[in-house]
Amino acid sequence: MIELVDYGFGPDARPRADEARTPGRDGALAALETFYYALNHKDLDVLVAGWADDPLVQLNNPVGGILRGRDAVHDLYQRVFAGSLDVQVTFGDAATYWLGETVVFAGRETGTYLGDRPLRIRTTRIFRYDGAWQQIHHHGSIDDADMLAAYQQAVRG
Repeated sequence: MIELVDYGFGPDARPRADEARTPGRDGALAALETFYYALNHKDLDVLVAGWADDPLVQLNNPVGGILRGRDAVHDLYQRVFAGSLDVQVTFGDAATYWLGETVVFAGRETGTYLGDRPLRIRTTRIFRYDGAWQQIHHHGSIDDADMLAAYQQAVRG
């Protein structure tokens, strides 16, 4: 099944890791909401725990490039969380592809960093169920070249 949903998971997202152990739609949505809770609240432990522990999980984004493995995910988000970047995003406008024990969320993150600088990222997140819903792939892109350069500079210092 494919559907278009505006999830609105942002700064008000809740930590629902226990519910992410539930198979099916409710568990997958709990895992997605937990990711956005962790991202917006700089909770590195919760964020990394939501990724599968496999050397081939992959994170592709405008700051880190192509990264593989849970340790690389940890290291990138540790850098993002380390200073005063204060990323606050809300995920919505998502085409959602329900594929049994895999789900693809392809939508937009909109928000800010450094308090008031705008951030707009096209994002795709893929989760699989293996006793719990965990992220196995993320791809994020910033289309606006000036916004991309400013964000990269802010993260890299």
